[in-house]
Amino acid sequence: MRGNNAKIRSIAGISSSIETMEGGGFPVRRPFPKSALSEFDPFLLLDEMGPVDYAPGRAKGAPDHPHRGFETVTYVLAGRMEHKDSQGHAGQLGPGDVQWMTAGSGVVHSEMPEREFLRSGGLMHGFQLWVNLPARDKMMKPRYQEIPGPKIPITRSDDGLVTVRVVAGESLGSSAVIETRTPISYLHITVQPGGKIAQPLASGHNAFAYIIEGQGLFGAEQERAGDGKMVLFNQDGEQVLIGAPARTSTALDVLLIAGEPLGEPVARYGPFVMNTEAEIYQAIQDYRAGRMGEINF
Repeated sequence: MRGNNAKIRSIAGISSSIETMEGGGFPVRRPFPKSALSEFDPFLLLDEMGPVDYAPGRAKGAPDHPHRGFETVTYVLAGRMEHKDSQGHAGQLGPGDVQWMTAGSGVVHSEMPEREFLRSGGLMHGFQLWVNLPARDKMMKPRYQEIPGPKIPITRSDDGLVTVRVVAGESLGSSAVIETRTPISYLHITVQPGGKIAQPLASGHNAFAYIIEGQGLFGAEQERAGDGKMVLFNQDGEQVLIGAPARTSTALDVLLIAGEPLGEPVARYGPFVMNTEAEIYQAIQDYRAGRMGEINF
């Protein structure tokens, strides 16, 4: 157990997101990768999809595309998506749902607006995180973990000012139901004005916060940052401190993500992430030869 005197991590830096288009043409805010921050071991990418309010018939998605060597974590806040893959798997994701896809040796995958949502239009908002796999797991059999929103643990601070959805890891006495190959924490934290949370993190884990909405106070310095910013923490403490200013009219909505760095070489080419260029070349060859299958239903 960590005592009340556990040291608070300091801030390593605050990074802005870039705005770009992804998939079939949907807007994302991307704190990384970008020229100044190519990865954050063991994490490879974070995209905030939207929020965008689509007119009827105009919603966009990501048509058939391959993956190998890492995991994708899709977390939907608003809207509805449907997905299919080359192994015959299909499903839907709605508000609060999480899909944890371990691509492993390779799948062809599509993520598109759900048919009724496409017809009617509406607000689409969510996140996709890419988590690297260690070399020993890069060619494992693909698998899915799909967790409906009601099954994701929600926990609250004693004063009621902090609410945490525990997607992965632990917080405020609650543990996630998702199993991860790489030890990570994925916490969706909402802090009401004047509230704060000192979240314990494993020693040696890299950690960052991404601000979805509002203004927050971060780290030992209580440095202020707002929506679309990525706050990177040093490894100089056992806890991360996140708070919301008392004199604000809106709550702070933030993702806190941390993981054990792999410390392995990273070779990446689009949707393939391996350890060597030769492995990337093999992935391209396998995809072109149809060895990752195709979506035909």
